[in-house]
Amino acid sequence: MGLYSSHIFPYLMNQVMSNKAMTRSRAELLVSASGEIFEIGFGTGLNLKHYPSHVKKITTADVNAGMGKLAQRSIDASPIEVDNRVLNGEDLPLTDESFDTVVCTWTLCSIPNVEQALKELHRILKPGGQFLFVEHGLADNPKTQRMQHRVNPLWKLIGDGCHLNRNITELIQDHHFLLPDVQNFYMPGGPRFASYMYQGVATKG
Repeated sequence: MGLYSSHIFPYLMNQVMSNKAMTRSRAELLVSASGEIFEIGFGTGLNLKHYPSHVKKITTADVNAGMGKLAQRSIDASPIEVDNRVLNGEDLPLTDESFDTVVCTWTLCSIPNVEQALKELHRILKPGGQFLFVEHGLADNPKTQRMQHRVNPLWKLIGDGCHLNRNITELIQDHHFLLPDVQNFYMPGGPRFASYMYQGVATKG
């Protein structure tokens, strides 16, 4: 892990992803989190403030060890007990069917083998468990899609592996999650090629 990824990017990400629109989406999404909870892509801990008051403990993972310093500040300020681990999302050393809720916020864009990571998330989720997600990805019109494909190589360098053009709905449905409803929208405040969102709750059938 290079200097940019471990020491610079965590601070940039923390700043960019603290905006009002993203904060609102976090709050809307996490209101239904319950039971044993696993959060992938914990980052700097920006979700912690938005878990319901009944949540007392969560297990979290992030592959970037450089996020740890900022994440620890969030953990120290939270009443929630956090078991925070440095883990690769494609290979989770966690027991099958051990979580009621899996949380994933702006993370599927940056996992190299996202298909394998989704298999792992499906594996650790209990039957009937919920997968709460908000992600950015492939837009809904050809003009914006062309821009996403064009910009994507540079964006991956700036965003530490982040992809602009993944179809999040298809990825989730292709990995045996039931997705009765997903909200798609352009989040205000950013360029259209980077702000097309997918937000919803999938379940493990």
